Amino acid sequence: MKFPNTISGISNFWSTPTDDLLNQLETTPEGLKEQDVLMRRKKYGVNSFKSTGKQSTVLLFLNQFKSPITVILLIAAALSFYLADRTDALIIFAIVCFSSALGFWQERAAGNAVAQLLALVRITTTVRRDGKSIELPIEEIVPGDIVSLRAGDVIPGDAAILTSNELFIDEAAFTGETFPAEKQAGVLPADTALAKRSNAVFMGSHVISGTATILIVGTGIHTEFGHISQRLQNRIPETEFEAGIRHFGYLLMQITLVMVILIFGVNVSLHKPVLDSLLFTLAIAVGLTPQLLPAIITVNLSQGARRMAQKKVIVKRLNSIENFGCIDILCSDKTGTLTEGNVKVNQGLDIHGTENTNVLSLAKTNACLQQGFRNPIDEAISALELKDYTERQRLDEIPYDFIRKRLTLLVSGDDGPLMVTKGAVNQVTQICSQVEDVAGKLSPMAASESQIQQTYKDLSAKGYRTLGVAYRKWANNGPIHKNDEKDMIFAGFITLFDPPKEGIAETIKSLNKLGIQLKVITGDNALIAQNMGIQIGMKEVVIITGPQLAKMSENALLHQVLRTDIFAEVEPNHKERIILALKKAGKVLGYMGDGINDASALHAADVGISVNTAVDVAKEAADIVLLSQDLNVLIEGIKEGRRTFANTQKYIFMATSANFGNMFSMAGASIFLSFLPLLPKQILLTNLLTDLPSMAIATDTVDVEWTQKPRKWDIGFIKRFMFFFGILSSIFDYITFAVLLFYFHATEKEFQTGWFIESVVSATLIVLVVRTRQSFIISRPGKYLLLATLFIAVLALFLPILPFAATMFGFIILPLRIYLAMLGIVVIYILSAELMKRWFYKHFA
Repeated sequence: MKFPNTISGISNFWSTPTDDLLNQLETTPEGLKEQDVLMRRKKYGVNSFKSTGKQSTVLLFLNQFKSPITVILLIAAALSFYLADRTDALIIFAIVCFSSALGFWQERAAGNAVAQLLALVRITTTVRRDGKSIELPIEEIVPGDIVSLRAGDVIPGDAAILTSNELFIDEAAFTGETFPAEKQAGVLPADTALAKRSNAVFMGSHVISGTATILIVGTGIHTEFGHISQRLQNRIPETEFEAGIRHFGYLLMQITLVMVILIFGVNVSLHKPVLDSLLFTLAIAVGLTPQLLPAIITVNLSQGARRMAQKKVIVKRLNSIENFGCIDILCSDKTGTLTEGNVKVNQGLDIHGTENTNVLSLAKTNACLQQGFRNPIDEAISALELKDYTERQRLDEIPYDFIRKRLTLLVSGDDGPLMVTKGAVNQVTQICSQVEDVAGKLSPMAASESQIQQTYKDLSAKGYRTLGVAYRKWANNGPIHKNDEKDMIFAGFITLFDPPKEGIAETIKSLNKLGIQLKVITGDNALIAQNMGIQIGMKEVVIITGPQLAKMSENALLHQVLRTDIFAEVEPNHKERIILALKKAGKVLGYMGDGINDASALHAADVGISVNTAVDVAKEAADIVLLSQDLNVLIEGIKEGRRTFANTQKYIFMATSANFGNMFSMAGASIFLSFLPLLPKQILLTNLLTDLPSMAIATDTVDVEWTQKPRKWDIGFIKRFMFFFGILSSIFDYITFAVLLFYFHATEKEFQTGWFIESVVSATLIVLVVRTRQSFIISRPGKYLLLATLFIAVLALFLPILPFAATMFGFIILPLRIYLAMLGIVVIYILSAELMKRWFYKHFA
């Protein structure tokens, strides 16, 4: 079997008749057979051009050695192996490999855990296989598949349209055009520009309205979007936290470069062996660099994602956790989030507000027979049990879209075909020329327009979601088109209600206590929105409507957006404008949406939040997916995001201050000592041992104050922390030097062994101090962090006593008095650090 192998599957497929395409792809309108699918997937690969975030095992392991300093150290160790001390070189090589293997193991386990979580929110599509329609993840689609589309669906590949009904596609990713493109089957010239290929749909776009059946021609990298993505090498914009890590890395690089040049130059000028000086200098550089920082961050984020999953919050993009914890404004629709989401029909009414069962019957016919995107309103109307209701046959349909805001069906009737329209009241009255009252009497629309508007306002003020219903007789069985929506008869209103969730007012108060302000963005009119705002506990509600928003300048909106509580009657394009204005005002923004028209706002927000029941395009655009549409779930997720951020910060505080202090001390000691203060292999062992407890920092408990307000990356604060606590650490190192040299008159090996013990024990125990702003006695660490810390501290004390340690690392057994002196220095250091912590947070927090 031969398959096409071009960038778009089949070259110029939009100019090829569909029968020829079916033959070339060896498929039929009934779809592929399962045995053909495996062969095609093997040839074309997985239907995705995005990174899954999971590297191969080999690449992940090699990635642990990407630091230039680590590579240079390995080269220097190899040179030492051939020219000097082979034993030391092997020990250095083994320590570096073990440290890298540790990072590899942690990152691999974290990656596997994240992959399992992402599987819970995979986007699916309806595909024909072996003559049956089934739901499959879009990654499993192959060229030749027959796929059914409806409103809200993501296009799973480049495809030719076989059949369509009022199909409109959002192709802004390709064309930049904000208005949806109308699509239908046909054949176009080969040189037709992409924006005008009305008979084709492309991966990376999505369905706004209508339905279609398509033939997949290209998948994954063999699509137009895949080609563009590869050519431009698009990357996801980095989060604020990622930018902070990058700037922090530059800071360490500058410090490291200066120290390497200075220390190496001084050691060589003091006539110390060049190779030993090089290894020593490189070991200091490695010691200054938090080698396990990438692994620690990945582990922290994946552990956070796991804990969030237990609370029904699935993280699609790990680094969004950091932004999630920084949210200070949450924008949300009301339906299903602030309300029960269980829409119920209240009444069918004529223009005077009198009950009219005919209105309910027409609305039910419209809702039951429509084949576009189903929503809670249609489901509620369809569930109505009406006496004497007559089932009708669907003849044709003009699907709902967000410009017309109405849905029209052509159905069979007792006296011939009947057009039935349901939608936003003002959009329905626009196409009506007559009005029907409860007795069935008709009158001109113009004479009743003011009465319609007054009834509509009265119903909205009571909090009812109100739709208009209209009808007209039709001459044939279709098809019907948008320009046929005219001269209709306005039958009346259908009212619906969706009560606020129980306890929602308390939930909003909980959000406010976390430093998060809720802003509601809804398509409902201002009266309904105001009624809802009062019910959920908002006081002195400030509302801006879509028409008001459209007239505002950017500066005026920037002034108003922070003081507005509810944005009502908004159009889809208004949402993104609101989000961008809030971001411009300096806010970290979460946007919660689940509809077709939420995609652009989800992309624009710092954190896009959707629910697992959302349409595919909303789930794809979101960073966070909730398994339950509940603000309480979101609150727990935000708290967990802040805990994850806190644990990541703890490692950075600990690693930078301890490493900076130790290496600063080592650099100074190497200048006035006639021997190396620590051998290169001893420096690397120190660095490895002090990093090991950090692997458990992801499981550490977090003080409540960390979750009470948004936290942001502060590179200036970390610099100050590193400086003050690094200097404090260095002061006690120099005290250690003085005690060993001038009081105990330590030999070279005694000095190295004594300082190794003091350095490892102090750097390990200091974690218990810097992990919290409170007293380390009051704030208890997590069980695994405490056990790991105590284990490494005890290991450092006993390591010089073990016979193999003396041989491998050059340690000797120290007199008890030196042990006691070193432990005394550590105790005083820990107490001093606790006092400095109180002073530091008082002045710099």
